[in-house]
Amino acid sequence: MNAVIAVERLTKTFGNVRALDGLSLEIPQGGVYGILGPNGAGKSTLFRILLGLIEPSEGRAEVLGFPVRTPETLRRMGSMIETPRYPPYMTARESLQWLALAHGMGQTAAIDPWLERVGLTEAADRKVRGFSVGMLQRLGVAAALMTGPEVVILDEPTSGMDPNGIQDMRALIRSLADDDGVTVVIASHQLLEVQKICDRVAIFNRGKLAAEGLVSELTAETEYLRLAASPLQRVAEIVGESGTIVGDAININIRRQDTPALIAHLVSQDIAVMEARWIGADLEAVFMSQTAGAESPRPPTETVTREAPHAD
Repeated sequence: MNAVIAVERLTKTFGNVRALDGLSLEIPQGGVYGILGPNGAGKSTLFRILLGLIEPSEGRAEVLGFPVRTPETLRRMGSMIETPRYPPYMTARESLQWLALAHGMGQTAAIDPWLERVGLTEAADRKVRGFSVGMLQRLGVAAALMTGPEVVILDEPTSGMDPNGIQDMRALIRSLADDDGVTVVIASHQLLEVQKICDRVAIFNRGKLAAEGLVSELTAETEYLRLAASPLQRVAEIVGESGTIVGDAININIRRQDTPALIAHLVSQDIAVMEARWIGADLEAVFMSQTAGAESPRPPTETVTREAPHAD
């Protein structure tokens, strides 16, 4: 696996709070990668370390093959951490022009195309003081992308958006990966959206890696076969402990590839099978199984001051 982000035994403590606890993780190049976890699991702490905003207490972190906090990484990354804020007297276009100057891009920044891509063309010349949270999120995504990064980190990119806005952001994130070749790393509490747009996910719990893998593989573990058949008690005797009668059907833990043989066997035993369908494939079930009752204490909020990037 060609990793664009690699962390090894990464630890970060804030006083008595251990926000990251020996975390090791590799994020592959390309696609959309989701970082999940309850509040205080260490997601934002990891992002701040990768962006050079805070230093780890122990361990190693690399982005694009270089240690974090180096020009080689920072110039090739984009980010939006929490709800972005801009001078309220500036318009959306002026805000991006201001950031472009800070990045040393001057007039070369593709501002209008990115405003259009995030759905802010009509609001480009409105002052941001009147923007909703969702509109600020869109502007923050445009700011993260206008430098042409190879890797972009987005923390809760759909926060404050209505259903249409969420659908637009989902399409944008997928297009960044599929059409632009950008590796997109997102954190979100909207597990259904994560399941729809992410290729792989990592689930954090108390600063450690609880689960990681392809979304399709992780969710396959939560699937079960719901079978409506008669006599139901006879089916329960055949499948044994893998089956649980619920109402007028039985839920069976079984691999998909074993299903045809099971149904054929039931029919051979004079059991009438009225319906067979798969239930599950739910990332929320995986998340809850890995993090149930494990919300961590949150580290204290740090005020981080960072100089604007110098012109190249």
